[in-house]
Amino acid sequence: MSVNELYTKYTRVWIPDPEEVWKAAEIIKDYKEGDPILHLKLEDESTLEYPIGPKHNQLPFLRNPDILVGENDLTALSYLHEPAVLHNLRVRFLESNHIYTYCGIVLVAINPYEQLQIYGEEVINAYSGQNMGDMDPHIFAVAEEAYKQMARDEKNQSIIVSGESGAGKTVSAKYAMRFFATVGGSANDTNVEEKVLASSPIMEAIGNAKTTRNDNSSRFGKYIQIGFDRRYHIIGANMRTYLLEKSRVVFQAEDERNYHIFYQLCASASLPEFKDVALTSAEDFTYTSLGENIFIDGVNDAEDFEKTRQAFTLLGVKDSHQLSIYKIIASILHLGNVEIRAERDGESCHVSRDDSHLHHFCRLLGVEQEQMEHWLCHRKLVTSTETYVKSMSHTQASNARNALAKHIYAHLFDWIVEHINKALHTSTKQHSFIGVLDIYGFETFELNSFEQFCINYANEKLQQQFNSHVFKLEQEEYMKEQIPWTLIDFYDNQPCIDLIEARLGILDLLDEECKVPKGTDQNWAQKLYDHHSNSQHFQKPRMSNTSFIVVHFADKVEYQCDGFLEKNRDTVYEEQINILKASKFQLVADLFQEGKEAPVPTTTSKGSRINVRPAKPTPKAPNREHRKTVGHQFRNSLQLLMETLNATTPHYVRCIKPNDEKEAFSFDSRRAVQQLRACGVLETIRISAAGYPSRWTYPDFFSRYRVLMKKKDMANADKKVVCRNLLETLIKDPDKFQFGKTKIFFRAGQVAYLEKLRADKFRSACIKIQKTVRGWLQRVRYRKIRKSAITLQRYGRGYLARRLAEHLRLTRAAIICQKQYRMVRDRKAYLRVRQAVVTIQAFTRGMYTRRIYQEFLLHHKAMIIQKTVRGWLERKKFRRARNAAIVIQCAYRRLQAKRQLKQLKIEARSAEHLKKLNIGMENKIVQLQRKMDEHNKEYKSQNEQLSAANTALGTEVNKLQKELDQLRSRQGDGSQLTSLQEELERLRVELQEAHALRKSLEEEHNNEKQGLEQRVEELEKENFLLKEEKEEMNQRIINQSRSTEDQESSEKEAHLQAELDEERQRYQNLVKEFSRLEQRYDILQEEVSLAKFQPGHRRNPSNQSSLESDSNYPSISTSEVGDTEDSIQQVEEMGLEKAAMDISLFMKLQKRVRELEQERRRLQTNLDKMEELVKRKGAEHKGSTSEQDYSADSAYNSLKRQELESENKKLKNDLNELRKTVADHASQSSSNELQDSYNLLLNQLKAANEELEVRKEEVLILRTQIVSSAQQKDADNHIETNSVPEWTNSNKHMDKDEALQAYHGMCESKNRAQDWGYLNEDGELGLAYQGLKQVARLLEAQLQSQSRQHEDELEALRTQIELLKDDIERKQELLNHTLALSPDAQVEFSIQQEITRLTNENLDLKELVEKLEKNEKKLKKQLRIYMKKVQELEVSQAAAVQPTRARPELSRQVTVQRKEKDFEGMLEYCKEDEALLVKTLITDMKPHTVSATVPCLPAYILFMCIRHADYINDDQKVHSLLTSTINSIKKVLKKNNDDFETTSFWLANTSRLLHCLKQYSGDEAFMTQNTPKQNEHCLKNFDLAEYRQVLSDLSIQIYQQLIKVAEGIMQPMIVSAMLESESIPSLAGVKPMGYRNRSSSMDCEGGGPGGYTLEALIRQLGQFHTIMGGHGLDPEIAQQVFRQLFYSINAVTLNNLLLRKDVCSWSTGMQLRYNISQMEEWLRGKNLHQSGAVATMEPLIQAAQLLQVKKKTSQDAEAICSLCTALTTQQIVKILNLYTPLNEFEERVTVAFIRNIQSRLQDRNDTPQLLVDTKHTFPVLFPYTPSAMSLETLHIPACLNLDFLTRV
Repeated sequence: MSVNELYTKYTRVWIPDPEEVWKAAEIIKDYKEGDPILHLKLEDESTLEYPIGPKHNQLPFLRNPDILVGENDLTALSYLHEPAVLHNLRVRFLESNHIYTYCGIVLVAINPYEQLQIYGEEVINAYSGQNMGDMDPHIFAVAEEAYKQMARDEKNQSIIVSGESGAGKTVSAKYAMRFFATVGGSANDTNVEEKVLASSPIMEAIGNAKTTRNDNSSRFGKYIQIGFDRRYHIIGANMRTYLLEKSRVVFQAEDERNYHIFYQLCASASLPEFKDVALTSAEDFTYTSLGENIFIDGVNDAEDFEKTRQAFTLLGVKDSHQLSIYKIIASILHLGNVEIRAERDGESCHVSRDDSHLHHFCRLLGVEQEQMEHWLCHRKLVTSTETYVKSMSHTQASNARNALAKHIYAHLFDWIVEHINKALHTSTKQHSFIGVLDIYGFETFELNSFEQFCINYANEKLQQQFNSHVFKLEQEEYMKEQIPWTLIDFYDNQPCIDLIEARLGILDLLDEECKVPKGTDQNWAQKLYDHHSNSQHFQKPRMSNTSFIVVHFADKVEYQCDGFLEKNRDTVYEEQINILKASKFQLVADLFQEGKEAPVPTTTSKGSRINVRPAKPTPKAPNREHRKTVGHQFRNSLQLLMETLNATTPHYVRCIKPNDEKEAFSFDSRRAVQQLRACGVLETIRISAAGYPSRWTYPDFFSRYRVLMKKKDMANADKKVVCRNLLETLIKDPDKFQFGKTKIFFRAGQVAYLEKLRADKFRSACIKIQKTVRGWLQRVRYRKIRKSAITLQRYGRGYLARRLAEHLRLTRAAIICQKQYRMVRDRKAYLRVRQAVVTIQAFTRGMYTRRIYQEFLLHHKAMIIQKTVRGWLERKKFRRARNAAIVIQCAYRRLQAKRQLKQLKIEARSAEHLKKLNIGMENKIVQLQRKMDEHNKEYKSQNEQLSAANTALGTEVNKLQKELDQLRSRQGDGSQLTSLQEELERLRVELQEAHALRKSLEEEHNNEKQGLEQRVEELEKENFLLKEEKEEMNQRIINQSRSTEDQESSEKEAHLQAELDEERQRYQNLVKEFSRLEQRYDILQEEVSLAKFQPGHRRNPSNQSSLESDSNYPSISTSEVGDTEDSIQQVEEMGLEKAAMDISLFMKLQKRVRELEQERRRLQTNLDKMEELVKRKGAEHKGSTSEQDYSADSAYNSLKRQELESENKKLKNDLNELRKTVADHASQSSSNELQDSYNLLLNQLKAANEELEVRKEEVLILRTQIVSSAQQKDADNHIETNSVPEWTNSNKHMDKDEALQAYHGMCESKNRAQDWGYLNEDGELGLAYQGLKQVARLLEAQLQSQSRQHEDELEALRTQIELLKDDIERKQELLNHTLALSPDAQVEFSIQQEITRLTNENLDLKELVEKLEKNEKKLKKQLRIYMKKVQELEVSQAAAVQPTRARPELSRQVTVQRKEKDFEGMLEYCKEDEALLVKTLITDMKPHTVSATVPCLPAYILFMCIRHADYINDDQKVHSLLTSTINSIKKVLKKNNDDFETTSFWLANTSRLLHCLKQYSGDEAFMTQNTPKQNEHCLKNFDLAEYRQVLSDLSIQIYQQLIKVAEGIMQPMIVSAMLESESIPSLAGVKPMGYRNRSSSMDCEGGGPGGYTLEALIRQLGQFHTIMGGHGLDPEIAQQVFRQLFYSINAVTLNNLLLRKDVCSWSTGMQLRYNISQMEEWLRGKNLHQSGAVATMEPLIQAAQLLQVKKKTSQDAEAICSLCTALTTQQIVKILNLYTPLNEFEERVTVAFIRNIQSRLQDRNDTPQLLVDTKHTFPVLFPYTPSAMSLETLHIPACLNLDFLTRV
């Protein structure tokens, strides 16, 4: 490429600037070769003519494309030069807040002066195991690279951290060591990593100080070697120090401080233990107040001193030694305050005897004050013949005192370093190590002295090693790719090093001048001028004769010669040292012993290992210890350091100080460039630019630049050939690129040229597309306009034509209208005149006629009007008055109604009013009914009166009629007849009036009746409405209360669920920690066994399996828990003191002693009673009847005990049911529920009484049957087969047949004793009498015992009720107290209460178990005693009768226990076959062996064996089998800790065994889904609840191991599948990559881990699902597994996304969305979408959406804030900062937009944690899932070889 092609218009360049170092500009005119001026435009739009010259002003540097700005690796930049490096660092530091950047093999770290949340443990886990180029630059990435190369190459590593003071070297080294301590933690509990980290605060206290540049500047160099064993765990460490700045002890510049330890000690001087050191404030001492500022902002010296003391303690430094150290430090301060007074002659001086500081100095160091006082002012001169004591001047004495102080501090510093190394030393053989070098960077000040000279000398050596290593790596890369290479010319600073350290070099001449008795700095400077004036790296200043200039690789440095000799000699007078050697304190004396330090070490290398020895060499001759120069010592230690570094693989960290003001994220370009030049970063850039800095793999190059290819070129399948042809076409100079085996190498600038061609191609394509689109748009627009114009013309012409036609029509119409109008107008005028004349005539004639007529009508109408008006006025007045009265009435009634309505509404709100209203309504209805009845009665009475009157009137009329007839017949007088008729008429009228009155009364009665009925109906309706309203209000109140209760209950349920999940999580974490400690214990035990291994065969004791059980849970074995001898043996094994410390064991023994005492008393009482009973029976029954009476009473007692046991068992069941009911309702303190519980208790007692009555009746019937069948049995058979066996098996349950036989035998024995045959012929009467007598006695005893027992039970239940009441009251008080607390306090209080409750329940259960076991053992012991007595009695009494039959019969009866034919679903095995059973089913079991059988077959077989052990009541067998099973499963899982199939197999079987133990436990809660046959198979004798808990914990451990194994399998697949693989082809773009993408940790040829695709990940998940489903794992557990795995996928992917700049792009967001949708589809296909796995992916989904949304306007910011709710603020900002465009057409996210996002999200209460916790696990829950399989139908395949098992 020619210059004309590069420096064209619009090209951006860099030009020098005095303030910003480099400034950006843009070329506005093409440059032609030879032009003297380059026309530029600056960023402020101003123009500049930049002169171009062949020597001075060459062409400016070209800028890189925007797509390369902000790269992680500076070597990825196409143009490698100083302005590009500076700009890239500035952009990353200021805009993205990234403090780390790669520069080839160097990590550039810029001090942010702010605490960043990027060093947490989650970040360490994210970088652990990752390749160096895969993640964003970080100090952890460098540490991981060193750790990985150490493990892979088995070669020692070194991390070299350098930089200026204040650049952050110490912090970087500290974080690197923290990474090693976390990743390579010690394998045992020695906590070496904590000790390594604890050395940091000590070294900072004694070696760091405040300077003008740094508040915590390290004033020494150190090299820490961290040792690792063969498994790469930390086993120890060693520290070497270099060139401690001793002069700071006695002198500090302004605004600087001495070492921190002095100020820490002064700040803590008020502590009681430091009263003897006599310290006060640091301002009172000379050595701590020279800087005039003893404080550091934000630093508390007292707190730091406490941390220093804790670190000393952790490293094993005793308190006495610590106090001695503090005394020595305090003595140095007192020594600085010793006042040396000059004499008058000026040649001598003295120290006052009363000087308190000298007294304290001597007292603290334990030396004689007089000698120290003398030798502080005098010195000894030794000649060959004599020795002189000479006085010193004040200046010499002060210098000697300061030298002594520096010497003391230096020796103390070395002593502390030596003891730290002793604390970190290990006896284990070191396999390899990683060294961390924290050393000072290149320094140049206004005045540079001996310290700066040594520092820059060391940096020259390190730079030489750095240059050679970089060149070596470049050479190796070229050779690996098999490309031709030429020798790269790089800066070699060997001449400068020779100037310093060669023969007659600067150091040699300095040592020679120090040997001269009167040597001076001026003489030494003159010698330098004479010897080195011709050297290119040495110069003499023009204006000075006491200084010299050394041309270092970084810069020229002028050194002042003053003080060089004094500092090099480090003169300390021997007399003062001898006084210190004679100190009475051992530590002080040891500091200055001659043989204390080791001789000069010699480095021997074998392979790649270096034997580390102390860095400070000492001379072999003890008498010349103080004559060895500092320069010589430093040169030797530096030589040893270089040999060590050359034998290791170095890794470089260059720390940069961005500004001198210590402002956070402030970048000073001039200071940064100065440090970049000094630390070798630009040299790395220059070396890379000299070769082939840009490297591309063939696929990446093809993918990126295939747009430059032609279609015919892409037809070739070989991408290498295609790339070769393309490059040969595009780049004509073959030296600009080389083809390697896997990569293409480019010279500097070639990638930028290719990017320019690519951009031009895209730009030309865009222009062509724009041209075509714009032409099409213009043509479309033209056609549209033309069509519109034609349309407008057509419509316009038509409009004009229509308007003309309309005008013609209107003209013709107007003429016609005018003609007709004129005719009409004239005719109308004529007719109007004529009509007017006729009208006038008519009106005139009519007027006269009407006047006459009106006169006649006027008077008539006036009268009518007057009459009407007067009537109308009266009616109107009446209506107005009536209406007014009505209105007033209505208003008043309305007012009364409103008041009443208001009152009714108020009263209607209460239910009581409704009741009262109903009562009032009923009263009104009753009153109205009563009134109606009264009216009816009155109506009836009036009717009766009317009927009586009518009857009377009819009678009177008849009478009068008869009289009238008589009168007519007697007399014929007409007047009398007339009077009678009149009378008759009068009576008729009265009768009619009476009838009318009757009708009116009836009508009135009917009207009133109807009115009352209507009123009653209205009241009934109103009552009905009020009732409805009342019911509606009651229903509303009930609904409201229910909704409130439901809401409260739901909230309470949610809160309790959250607490349950939290508690479950805490418990499972404890189980996980227990499993980890258990594994740690096993490992230690194996190590101990290996350490103590001896040849030969040694047999373990038989009980070792149980003694060394892996389970820490208590067994339910009756022989272990309740056995006192075991507890005593445990005490003897543990020792008396340890047993006393074990509180639980102590309480157990104490309780056991009390119980044994009570048991002894009770047994003694029973024994006395038995003896009395035997004596009484012996006295009553003598002779031959004793045996029969004894057997009869025995049978009677057996029957009685059996019935009492059955009754007791039933009552216990009732009591358990009662307890369960009360316990279920104990949490609710309601009186109704308490009453319900009490009612339940009464019902149960009533049922018990009824059952008792039934039992009594059954007993009577039974006894009657016994008596009736008494004659059919033989007496001898009854005695032998029933009486004795009943005694021998008295502890077993008896059935009815056995009871009948026993009692029949008793009756027959009575018959044999007494002859009742004389009462009747066959003796039936006597037999019946005897039977009834026995039955009466038996019933009476039963009734009495049962009545007493029921009374006791009733009293116990009452006591239980009282206790429950008290418990409820107490819980109510606790609930009230809890509700009064804050939410946090409630949680804490509830947890404490739950812990207390569980502890109490555990103790109670243990106590109950122990009591039951104790009772069982006691009963067994009594049974054995009684059996022995009965057997002896039987043998003695029956020997004469049947001596040969008794014992066989007895043994036969004892061996028959149960009818085993009635039980199924069990497997019997011998005790000796237990180990074989466990070995076959567990140890040697392969999952594929039983893959074709029933799932979880081993679990079913083991449970069937446990059932048989329970059936035969063998507690030892149950305990042994379960313990062996659990231990064997643990061993199998430990052996196959990385096998997913085995872990899944045993998780399924363990959970199934747990479900079987629950399903067949006999608990009603687990029996609801069982079949009747399964309920018959429940365990009979043992409660295995504790073993269920052990199996539950074991299931949790297996689940956690399963998750760990699955995550380990998926870990290398997640990032590649989710982020790197192209699920959508050709979507992802490729950017230029730098040096770090070819990290030595990656296998470039193999492709690394990038081969995993999304299909592979989904296929792996499907394989997990198939394996778990094939093993019969519960679906609920499988759902929890995938929920955890998807959370792990989300966490790992999101963490990588947050730590990788190259994947934060739009295309990655699209890939992520597609990948997540594919995984969701897989979940739906496997029916796992309800498992909550998708919800765990929500942060990743939102991150993908964030990468795709627009990121420009404030609306976009608001949308992002509402969208990303599952991401924290830091994560959102981090993704936006990392967002990288893949091409120049995509815009970057602006800083203003990110600030807008931060301001909007500042109210969020997010955690400060950036990364997602990858170790978080959800609490697992094992839901109870019973099996539908019948155990008796289970088939055991023959391939298992379980022939020794017998199906029962």
